Formats: sequence, C-alpha cells, structure tokens
Amino acid sequence: MTVTSAKREALSVNGMSTRIAARRVFVDGAFAPATVVIDDGVIDALEPFDASADTVLPADAVLLPGLVDSHVHLDEPGRTEWEGFATGTAAAAAGGVTTIVDMPLNSLPVTTTVEALDAKRRAAAGKLAVDVAYWGGAVPENLGSLRALADAGVMGFKCFLSPSGIDEFGHLDAEQLERCLAELAEFDGLLIVHAEDPAHLHADGPLGQRYSDFEASRPPMSERAAILRVIDAARRTGARAHIVHVSDGGALDAVRAAKAEGVRLTVETCPHYLTLDASAVPDGAGAFKCCPPIRGGANRDLLWAGVVDGTIDAIVSDHSPATVELKGNPDFGLAWGGIAGLQTGLSAVHTTARERGLAFESLLPLMTTGPARIAGLEGLGVIAPGAPAHLMAFAPDEEFTVDAAALEYRNPVSPWHGQTLTGVVRETWLRGEPVYRRGAAVTEREGREILRTATAVQA
Repeated sequence: MTVTSAKREALSVNGMSTRIAARRVFVDGAFAPATVVIDDGVIDALEPFDASADTVLPADAVLLPGLVDSHVHLDEPGRTEWEGFATGTAAAAAGGVTTIVDMPLNSLPVTTTVEALDAKRRAAAGKLAVDVAYWGGAVPENLGSLRALADAGVMGFKCFLSPSGIDEFGHLDAEQLERCLAELAEFDGLLIVHAEDPAHLHADGPLGQRYSDFEASRPPMSERAAILRVIDAARRTGARAHIVHVSDGGALDAVRAAKAEGVRLTVETCPHYLTLDASAVPDGAGAFKCCPPIRGGANRDLLWAGVVDGTIDAIVSDHSPATVELKGNPDFGLAWGGIAGLQTGLSAVHTTARERGLAFESLLPLMTTGPARIAGLEGLGVIAPGAPAHLMAFAPDEEFTVDAAALEYRNPVSPWHGQTLTGVVRETWLRGEPVYRRGAAVTEREGREILRTATAVQA
C-alpha cells in the first residue's frame, strides 16, 4: 500500500522517511533485494529488503530507475493538437520515463531564440507529469548567436543536414555545419544531428502506398554520407557531436572507427528500428513512417550488434506524433513522418531483447544513464544514495496487447497497435511521489523544468 502525499509530508516533518522495497531492485547494473529509503524526494539509503516497508512490490515486479528519454517532440506551443506537454508527459510517466528532453521542433515558434524558449516554458507551466529539459535548435539564421540560447538553459542544439519537413526549421549545409561545430566548441556545447544527406534522397512528393518505395527513397547511403560528414567536422573542430535516431546498421563501422580515434561522438537508435521490420509494414500504414525509415531484418541485426558491443550509446523514442489525419494518409510520400513511441518503448525493446536472449539488465543503461549522459543530466537514471527518487515498478513477465486508443497520447496512433508485448509499467514515482498507476492513469502533475546554466544543471 502506498503512503499518501499528506502522510508522507507528515512523516518528513517528523524526520521519518518513505521506504519502497522489492525483491529485485536494479542497483549497480544488477538485480538484488533491497529497500530504497527516500527523504525529501532524494534516495537517502539502500537497505536490506524489508517486507514491512511503506510500499512492497509483489514478487513478479522489479524496481527500476525512471527512464531518461533525450529525444521527444512535444510540439507545444503552436501544434498542441499533435501532442502537448500535458498528454506527452502523461505518456512518459505511463512508460516509466521520468525525465525527457524536448526537441526544438515541431513547436511554433521553434526553439531557436531565447524568446522562443521563454514561450515554450510558459506553455509547459503546470502541465508536467515528469521532469522536462529542452534542446535548442541550430539553423542558418541563428548561427553566431548560439551561446545566448545555451546560457538561457538549453542542454544543446539540434540541427538537420536535410530538410526537416518544417519550413521554419531550416537545415545546415556542409559549410554551416562546420561553422556551427566551431562555434559550439568555444563553450563545449553539444550538437545533436539528424544525419541524412539530401544528395541521396529522392524528391518530396507522392510515392504511393507501398512501403518499399518509401524505404528506397531514403537509402542507407544518405545516413552514411551524412554521418561521415559529421565525423570529419567534429574531428577538425574538436566539438562534441551526437547522431540521433540511427537506422542504418551499416553506418556503425564508421562510428566505431571515429570513437576509437577519439572523435567526440555519441549515437542513439530507437525502439522502432530495433523491434520493427520493413518487410512487415503494411501498405498504406502511415503510422510506420519515419525519417530515416524502418529498414529490414538484416539491418536490424546490425543495430542490435551495436547495442551489444556498446557502439550505440542510447535507446530513445524519437517520439514525434501528429494528428490522425496527417498520419493516416495512405501515400507514404505524403503521410507525416514520425513515430509515436514514448509510452511503449521500454516494453517493445524488452520484448525483442528477450526473444534474442539478451539480459534485461544489459539494456537498461541505454535507456537510463546513457541518454542522461548525452544530455548532460548526470546523476539521473540510477538507484543510488543522493539520486532523485525517480522510480518505476515494472512487471517483466506480464503481457499486454497494445491498444492505441488506450495510450496517453493526444492522438491514438501507434505502429505497435495490436501487437502483444511483454513487460508492463505498473507504477511510476517522481521524487518518491507516485505520478502514475496502471489503471488509474496520471495521479500528479509535479514535474519540474531542468535548465542548464553556465556551470550546472538546475531543476
């Protein structure tokens, strides 16, 4: 039985702590019985398992750190009908995600100025079920003035090397990419890059209903060429670069070589690339469209190899929803490109990893400390004394069938709709307070902003 907020406040006043116990708690990379002692929202101590704790998880559940998702489009202000802070952070809590970093598009205005960041922060006020940090955007118009946006609190800067699909967020050419990285190197800023080379992309426009035609329109060579460009520019400037949503497993050899050389490079992939197969995408199913595209089974094997050997630093959702009308166009050239995956990511990855015989505990860092480290959120994604008490109760053996209409998203669209997944988030805590319970939805809106200053991260 969970202690109520009022009772917990009373316990805190009296110098007492809240205690959550489980027979399997993820600590230091392994599962062990423990009791997590929480004081004022922070983990105060780890003690032996105590069946008389305030909350005791049933034997079929494990206690995990809250996930960190460093790639989420919440689309507010301006396109709240696509998602929004209220629905997006509710979906995060339901998926066991306690910290997200919001992308600078597809909101209006895009987050490329201090004024636009202020507008986004006003839009978020009072709506957050989990903690939210922000990425800024690097576009041709704001090069030379990125430091001001960094000083205003963004964690780093997102750019595209090909058209973003949003007119107000332009892409960088090769010379602008070099200038951007050189500018960021001056204050050790991070550039996160959508890496597709437009020279290898087919022109926009109708493609028809066959998924294979869409996949062919964005070939692997586009990713490989763009990633090589980023590596070369990062090598010359000494800047930090991160490649988002890698879908091409064949690009990972270049990443391995760059890392071995000392280039300051990290990469991520996404649940949809690890769990979905191009050969199984139905014709006309816009819910599966994303850029770069979901590819075939042999490519998926290469991505999993990159997960296992540590080449891939993080698994994050790239949650990029849109309205049913935009996603429902049966022409793959015209449907909006973006996957809604924030709530189902952990379950989807866990299901496929189990099918592949991979240990659950080996994957958790890629969804917790990995993205936290990339975004400069060190100290999150762990169950350890001094860490925020961001926690989740997860039932790894429980199955459920995805019903898009039952998810917390504003729009009921999911490429996993109708699939049976293994692993259920039963409860999520933020700073020791329950914010989500399965069957009861979001219970609190106590999320906070996280802003980076010149010297520290502030929540």
